[in-house]
Amino acid sequence: MYLLIENACLAMTMDDRGREISDADILVKGGVIQAVGQNLRAGLAPEVAQNLSTHSAKGCLVTPGLVNTHHHLYQTMTRAVPEAQDGLLFGWLKTLYPIWARFGPAEMHSGAVIGLAEMALSGCSLSSDHMYIYPNGARLEDSIEAAQRVGLRFHPTRGAMSIGESNGGLPPDSLVEREADILEDMIRVIDAHHDIREGSMLRVGVAPCSPFSVSRELMRDSAVLARDKGVMMHTHLAENQEDIAYSREKFGCTPGEFARDLGWVGEDVWHAHCVKLVAEDLTLFAATKTGIAHCPCSNCRLGSGIAPVREMLDAGVPVGLGVDGSASNDMGNLIGEARQMMLLQRVKNGADAMSVREALCVATRGGAEVLGRNDCGQIAVGKRADLAIWDLGGIEAAGSWDPAAILLAGPQKVRDLYVEGRHVVKEYQLTTVDLPKAIETQNQLARALMA
Repeated sequence: MYLLIENACLAMTMDDRGREISDADILVKGGVIQAVGQNLRAGLAPEVAQNLSTHSAKGCLVTPGLVNTHHHLYQTMTRAVPEAQDGLLFGWLKTLYPIWARFGPAEMHSGAVIGLAEMALSGCSLSSDHMYIYPNGARLEDSIEAAQRVGLRFHPTRGAMSIGESNGGLPPDSLVEREADILEDMIRVIDAHHDIREGSMLRVGVAPCSPFSVSRELMRDSAVLARDKGVMMHTHLAENQEDIAYSREKFGCTPGEFARDLGWVGEDVWHAHCVKLVAEDLTLFAATKTGIAHCPCSNCRLGSGIAPVREMLDAGVPVGLGVDGSASNDMGNLIGEARQMMLLQRVKNGADAMSVREALCVATRGGAEVLGRNDCGQIAVGKRADLAIWDLGGIEAAGSWDPAAILLAGPQKVRDLYVEGRHVVKEYQLTTVDLPKAIETQNQLARALMA
C-alpha cells in the first residue's frame, strides 16, 4: 500500500539542497519516501494508483519529524517538586535522588509512556533517552516497551552511576551500581535490542551519567565496550559552572580535556548540554565531529546559562536539540525547545544570530545526524517516512506571511505525525495509546510517591 500526503502549502525538506516546495506532495511506501514534488498523483503508475491511500495536508506545513537527542523519561514522574523548583543543578539532584530511589519498573514504564507521548504530540518522531538509575528491579526494557507502545523511533542508552556519597560522589549509595555489573548489563541490552539496520526503530547506546557520578575507569571501559559493539556513547558534560569547578578540582582539566583523555570524542559520541565549553573544547569537538545535545529550557530552568550554540555551529560542531528530563524542564515540547534555542541565541548574539529555518534544521536533520541516523531527518527520496504535519489554520499563525516561520507564529502541537509511515498522531490525538488512562496511571503512581 502506498500513502500520498498531498497539497501541503509548504514542505521544508531539509535535504542537501535545502529545498522548500510549495503545493507539495510526498509519496510513501513501506516506511520509505518514494517521491517528493508537486502534483504527484497525475504521474502515478496504475498499480500505484490502485493501492493508494491519501492524506490531505492542505493549509499545512510539513517538516521532517523532530529529533530529541536528550531526555530522562522517568523524570516525568517528578515534575515541579516544590523543594526542587528553585535549585541549581547539584542541589536539585540531591533533592530528587531520594525520590527516584523509590522508583521501580512501573514508575519507569509510566514515565516513559507519558514522556514519549508528549514528545509525539510536539512533532517528535525519534527520541533518545538517558536512563542512568535502575532501582528496585528497573531495567532499560521498561522504557523500550514504552516506546514500542507509543510508536516512536527510539535510541535509549544504558546509563549508570557508580560513585556514591560515601566515595565522594554526588548520588546516594542506594542508586549506584558495581561497575562490573554495569558493563555486563550494557552488553546484555546491546545484544538483546540494538538494531543497526537502516530504518531501525531501536538502537541502544552506553551512557555513564557524568564525570561526578562514575569513575574514570568506567568512562574508559564503556568507551572501549561501545566501540567493540559498534554503538554510540552519551554522557553529560560542562553543564554549569559547578560542573567546571568539579572537573578542575578532581581531574585538573576542563571537561573537554577530560572527554578527550578518556576516548569520549568522535562521531560516535554526543554530550548533553556543554553550556560551559571553552573555545579549545569547541575546536576539539569540531575536529572530531563530536555531537552536542542542546537543552535550552532545562539550562534556563536550572540557571545553567546560555550554551554557545552559534559558536558551535559556526565551528562545525554537530548540534541537536534535547528537552532534558521533565524534572528540570518541566515539560517535553520539542517545537517549543526549538523556539527557545532561537530566542536565546538572539538574546546572546543579536536578532540575526539564528533564523527560523536554521533552528528547524537543528531540530530535525541536526538531531538525526547527532544520533548517527542519516536515514532520518530529511524529506527526500530513500529517507524514512518520519513526517510532521503542522496546521497553519489556527489562531497562532493567523496573519503570518511565512508558512515556514512556525517558531515565530505557529502551532505548538502537531496535527499529524507519521513515523516509519505509520500514523502515530492523527488530528492532534495519539492513535497508539489510551492517553487519558496513561495519565491517570501516572498520577496514581506520583500520588503514592508523595505520600
